[in-house]
Amino acid sequence: MIPASRRLQRWRSHCRIAAVVLLIAAFSSCSKSPSRRGGGAGAPVLVGYARHKVVPLVIDAVGTVEPIRSATVRAQITGSLLKIAIHEGQDVTAGDLLFEIDSRPFAAALQSALADEQRIMVQRDSAQAQLARYKALNVGTMVSQDQFQQIEDNARALQAQATAAEAAVANARLQLEYCSIRAPIGGRTGNLNVHEGDLIRANDGGALVTINQLSPIYVTFGIPQQELPLVNRYRAQGTLSVQAALVSGEDHPARGDLTFVDNTVDSTTGTIKLKATFLNSGRGLWPGQFANVTLTLAAPEVLTVPASAVQSNQNGNHVFVVKSDKTAEFRPVVVERTFDDNAVITSGVTAGEAVVTDGQLRVVPGQPVQIKAPDFFTNPAAQSDMSGKNPVSAPDDKARRQGT
Repeated sequence: MIPASRRLQRWRSHCRIAAVVLLIAAFSSCSKSPSRRGGGAGAPVLVGYARHKVVPLVIDAVGTVEPIRSATVRAQITGSLLKIAIHEGQDVTAGDLLFEIDSRPFAAALQSALADEQRIMVQRDSAQAQLARYKALNVGTMVSQDQFQQIEDNARALQAQATAAEAAVANARLQLEYCSIRAPIGGRTGNLNVHEGDLIRANDGGALVTINQLSPIYVTFGIPQQELPLVNRYRAQGTLSVQAALVSGEDHPARGDLTFVDNTVDSTTGTIKLKATFLNSGRGLWPGQFANVTLTLAAPEVLTVPASAVQSNQNGNHVFVVKSDKTAEFRPVVVERTFDDNAVITSGVTAGEAVVTDGQLRVVPGQPVQIKAPDFFTNPAAQSDMSGKNPVSAPDDKARRQGT
């Protein structure tokens, strides 16, 4: 008969074995449950394709809209303002009448200058006639040398006075013209700072009105000095295109050309100023506005993948490439730049290869994946039904459009 202690030891040994078996069975059940949910088809993913595309090479910046020409209108004479011929915000052309100052004092000054000029002209003509008569005589016999010199000096003095009188008349006419203040440039008027009846003083520093040219117009922006060699290289090949979209969210950005690169880099900011000219025929750009500027240097054809396919870790960028056997391959890539939803790839993939664009967290390198339609990731019912009975062997058109 087996002792009770021996039987107790055997019973404990059997219990341990049973516990181990149950633990192994539970672990096996847990490990198989995802396969049952996924039907053995692998992680659900969306894919896109590596393709050759024309992707612009651009520089983005924030700029301000500035008028090409701006004129601050001031009075050049002192007088009473009789008439304002414009209203605020009016479009004017060069030469249009803006203001009229009381011209009566200046008209009288012109008449006085004309009278002085006429008087001096008569005296000058008389002196010149007298000089001509004495020249015909025998100087030294009929008239003394000193007397002839005096007559000649008088004629020259009157000639100088006549010249001064002509200048006084011209100045009086100019002062009279200043009574009518006209637009020096074409553009749109701003706020009026005077009223009819005000006493306008010359050179007092106050502007009557400011005129800004709105079409064409500048957009001024700055770029880092590191980008200057690139800009100069592509500018030497032709005119560079610039787009300006208002910060407020303009749907259709204005298009213009780069027309100015400053000759000095700002040492305080490390940037250089550029200007682009826009026709602005629709008056969409307004002086003082901020605009998002895109300077296009070139539009080369490059190899791209959807930007959402690129993942990053401590070793750099990588993508998951879906091979022909529907398994995922970890592939390091070199990203040159991104534009919109495209990442420009210089190495790591070839044209036509499929890359995972969504679902990367479930992907295991070397393991199978299941390519799904785009609505799988937004439809909970579709996610819960992964029996694997009808796996998608290739992306449909909708999935391809989503990936690219």
